Amino acid sequence: MEFSVLGFGGAEIGYNPNQTQADVNELLNSALDAGLNVIDTAAAYKVSEQLIGNAVANRRQDFYLLTKCGALDAFTRFDWSKKGILETIETSLRNLKTDYLDIAQLHSCSSEILRQGDCIEGLQRAIEKGYTRYIGYSGDNEDARTAIETGVFDSFQTSVSIADQTPIDGNIKLAKEKSLGIVAKRPIANAVWRHKEKPAESYHHEYWDRIQKLKFDFLGKSLEEATATALRFTLSIDGVDTMIVGTTKPNRWQENAKYVAEGNLSSEEFESIRDRWREVADESWVGQT
Repeated sequence: MEFSVLGFGGAEIGYNPNQTQADVNELLNSALDAGLNVIDTAAAYKVSEQLIGNAVANRRQDFYLLTKCGALDAFTRFDWSKKGILETIETSLRNLKTDYLDIAQLHSCSSEILRQGDCIEGLQRAIEKGYTRYIGYSGDNEDARTAIETGVFDSFQTSVSIADQTPIDGNIKLAKEKSLGIVAKRPIANAVWRHKEKPAESYHHEYWDRIQKLKFDFLGKSLEEATATALRFTLSIDGVDTMIVGTTKPNRWQENAKYVAEGNLSSEEFESIRDRWREVADESWVGQT
């Protein structure tokens, strides 16, 4: 599979109570028209799968489709059993209005659950039944390392950005050594520098706090320049195949595509951001799921 550098992440449209189907139709179809070919979502993202299925099921050959299983109902319920994994994937296929997934991923399950094996058996059975072409793991830190070390997964999705650099020399390096496809989620750290004050939503707090301490020089530039540098930093990480960016705004993908069209950062720019992380980050700054 040849993934586009940018992919669409379906969490934001699923959680946005004001999201309209019309906007999702415009957002995804314009992105596909412009060259995006990766759409990533999850059973846990409320109505995300349904919105995506309604919008682009008629263009299924134009994109690679990834979803996640195990976590359900906005992470209020979990089913890691073989039967549960299969039933969740079957529901996802109906919601997405497709006969198959390109990658079915476990959604941040623990090392303990991975070692029990039922969830992995569920994914393997999904391949046998033709529900998915490949299987992957989405998650972070030690749980992700356990998943990579099992040797059963084809892909690995993890949070990595200017404010979340721990995976670069750890899980991403290991995943590349094992020839896994690597998907970067939250690649611009939710662009927390957009806010003059700490955002109200707790989901953004950890990255906000880190950015206040990191104080990267480039964040003093315009919002557009700062976001472009942050996105290009993630693009420059060795091993990353695609970056999943979530948005509810139809024109946002084109803006991000313009940023990454500038290509990787220079080695000097990239290493200056890495050096600042090494100088400021402490052991508590682990990957954010």
